[in-house]
Amino acid sequence: MTNSMPISSEFTKLGQLRFENLYPEQEHQSDIVKLLALSDFAWRCLSSQPQLKDWLLDEAELKQRQVVSPFINTALNEIDDNQCQKILRQYRERYWLKVAYLDLCCDNPIDESVFYISELADMLIDSANQWAYSQVAKVSGQPLDEKANPLPLMIVGMGKLGGKELNYSSDIDLIFTYPRNVETQGGRRAVEAQVFYTKVAQKIILALDHITGDGQVFRVDMRLRPFGESGPLVMSFNAFEDYYQEQGRDWERYAMLKARLIGKPSIYSEEFYTLLKPFVYRRYIDFSVIDSLRKMKRMIAQEVRRKGLRNNIKLGAGGIREVEFIVQALQMVRGGREANLQTQSILTALQELIKSQVIDESEAKELTANYLYLRKVEQYLQIFDDQQTQTLPDDVLNQQRLQYLLGHDDFATSLEKISQVMTKVNEEFALVIGEETESIDSCEQTFISTWDHFDVSFLADDKQGWQAPLDDFVRKLAKAKMGHRGRDILDKLMPVLLKQLSENNANARVFTMVCQVFTKIISRTAYLELLYENPGTLKQLVLLCCHSKWIGEHISRYPILLDELIDPAVLYKPTPLSAYKDEIRQYFLRIEHDDLELQMESLRQFKQTHQLRIAAADATGVIDVMKVSDHLTALAEAIVEQAVNIAWQTNTKRFGHPPNTSEQNKGFAVIAYGKTGGFEVGYDSDLDLVFVHNHDGSSFTNGDKSIDSRQFYLKLAQRLMHLFNTRTASGILYELDTRLRPEGASGLLAINLESFNHYQQTQAWTWEHQALVRARIIYGESGLVERFSQIRSHILCQSRDVEILNQDVIKMREKMRQHLAKGTEHQFDLKQDKGGMADIEFITQYLVLKNAQHYPQLCEYSDNVRILTNAALLGCITEQQKHQLVQAYIDYRSRYHVLSLDQQGRCVERTELKHDIENVTAIWSDVFTLA
Repeated sequence: MTNSMPISSEFTKLGQLRFENLYPEQEHQSDIVKLLALSDFAWRCLSSQPQLKDWLLDEAELKQRQVVSPFINTALNEIDDNQCQKILRQYRERYWLKVAYLDLCCDNPIDESVFYISELADMLIDSANQWAYSQVAKVSGQPLDEKANPLPLMIVGMGKLGGKELNYSSDIDLIFTYPRNVETQGGRRAVEAQVFYTKVAQKIILALDHITGDGQVFRVDMRLRPFGESGPLVMSFNAFEDYYQEQGRDWERYAMLKARLIGKPSIYSEEFYTLLKPFVYRRYIDFSVIDSLRKMKRMIAQEVRRKGLRNNIKLGAGGIREVEFIVQALQMVRGGREANLQTQSILTALQELIKSQVIDESEAKELTANYLYLRKVEQYLQIFDDQQTQTLPDDVLNQQRLQYLLGHDDFATSLEKISQVMTKVNEEFALVIGEETESIDSCEQTFISTWDHFDVSFLADDKQGWQAPLDDFVRKLAKAKMGHRGRDILDKLMPVLLKQLSENNANARVFTMVCQVFTKIISRTAYLELLYENPGTLKQLVLLCCHSKWIGEHISRYPILLDELIDPAVLYKPTPLSAYKDEIRQYFLRIEHDDLELQMESLRQFKQTHQLRIAAADATGVIDVMKVSDHLTALAEAIVEQAVNIAWQTNTKRFGHPPNTSEQNKGFAVIAYGKTGGFEVGYDSDLDLVFVHNHDGSSFTNGDKSIDSRQFYLKLAQRLMHLFNTRTASGILYELDTRLRPEGASGLLAINLESFNHYQQTQAWTWEHQALVRARIIYGESGLVERFSQIRSHILCQSRDVEILNQDVIKMREKMRQHLAKGTEHQFDLKQDKGGMADIEFITQYLVLKNAQHYPQLCEYSDNVRILTNAALLGCITEQQKHQLVQAYIDYRSRYHVLSLDQQGRCVERTELKHDIENVTAIWSDVFTLA
């Protein structure tokens, strides 16, 4: 929408005079008068090409944003240097005039404007590349790949060019690279790739940067390339990768976040981004960038002061650069874990930060609005005379121009508005980037002295045996590989840790546990910086280690989980039971289907992250023991479903689909036994699973590499075993135990459901029918679920000889107790001792197998508590027996959970649970004697 304010009379006359000078015979055209009044650059453009006025006023052309080549309908190898330079410069003048008209006279949105400029710049740079390549190839031939395809020179756009946010009068930061080191072919004489591409790069720079009578296209800055001004002008992919992996500095990581290849993608584009990504984005949440950006900001501020830059809307406090720092810091902190944040565009990144819940939507909207406002001001300043400036004007003419374009009555109001915007940006910058963390104050010097001298005697006492774990940590520290920065951070962090431990009255065990975590991350400076930059994270680590040894061990084993301690609101709030499957689906939408290694890592990280949240809520009493198992079971089910989907995609890509199957109806199901079947999964539980399907060997898959359906499902099961049991950097997913399948370890890994039924009816032992009591399908389409339910009910409801059943169950229980019980005269094994959990489970299974022929309702559930409840309702046991068994079971599991979290085995003093043990033992005697 055009600014409706009248143009100040101070420069109205200027525009009118310029119009009359250029078009003496024509009536005033208000928009062109306005353009000439507001921009000295526009005045020069129309002076050199007055015919462009009518082109600007052509509405169809004005709406056109398609970017055309400056060399359209021209043979590149016939254009000499002078012609090339003239064509590029006239093209630039023509379209930058159009942008000026759109911005000054049509109120074009600034985000659209900078994107359009970036697209035009891409075309100019790519066109110069194509021209230069053809010129050098005329003499030297071309470097070719193994398929005889030309190997391109690839131009990397940096900074605002990389983000498609180019300034109106910006210089451009470029880096040149090429895919392979091969000699040229087809020229007068072969030359090395380095020589060829250097000549191309030199011609590109000349075509764009050289000042002629037609001006200049862009000032080309090559100082961001590896080794800076002393480095080679071009580098191969291999040399490029070696430099950034071995010598790349923090500021180069920040710069490379914006790196984008200019021109149409080639077959080498993905390879380039793949080699660059590990340098820019760490796999863990990376708080090292915060301090690096802080230092960069401090250096910029010093430069601003040294040069006496005042009223600078880019480099000043709250300027454009601070918005860039805020967004790019958050990208680099989290981008390694969240691929959606890996974008060169600030505006896109802000939207993705909202989706990833890194920044509030309201904050992001305000930051976006303030950023665009400052970019608009910057755009106006540069359009006035096509000068690269971000300094507010001190001459009256440009002050009047700016106040008019911003819609203010006077320049003072404009300054006030700009100041308000920059103040808001600076406040947000302080929240995200902040200043250097202050050291511990002088009153806490004792903690600093304790660490400096490795001696807890500087504290009032030995703080419950701290000296021994401190000595042990120092010994391990002496053997660790640490850089200077890592040691510096550790020396700042350890006194803070000692203070936290002291405030929590931590004993030697807790101190040892935290030091164990530190030992694992000593060489990972980013994690030390995370804990130092975020005192709340360190506090959560200490608190959780106080509550639970399992959590401490878990974090020390997988330090990536430190990221989860940043936000306590999330940490202590497990995902709702019904949401795990949806959350893992959403989580995997960001991951490429073909990247199996990343999928396997992501499955493990998803499990570890959510287990930590469940354990944190468990250890602090946020959820009770029954809910803990419900959450751990729901998590396991979600992971099984996602793993089946991954295995299915891999298999069908190779072999095609079995008949009548699809992504939604795979003809495949997973039966869970034991703790998983009974909704009682623990923190370190393995999964007892059996894989079934509904196809026979006479049908075949429809892929190019067709196999029979039975083989397909066998390979699907094998793929699942690989996904779960393979040890990666993040460990194994779950131990999968498939020995409960028909024929045990010697049986087929995946079996037809009717074959499963036949085996259960004709060959299964009593203990296998006992196991079936706690079995249910945790993945599979409705038809398979219904059929399995029929089979299970039919088997469990069979008529049995009660005496034989009684003997079989007792015999199996005694065998288990002899081999597995760890109790003593005074210590009670919660699970395997007489009167323990296993006795309750066997009583439950026995009641079902004995009575289900008369009471099919006993087959309804697969968990002990609900089976016992039904058994009491049906008169199989008394209400009092049910109450005592359920109470004992809950008591045992609660105690078992506490021991698990503290990694103290499963034995307790018998006196603690005397009544439960006596009740279960008496009921066992009653149930099996009455048989």
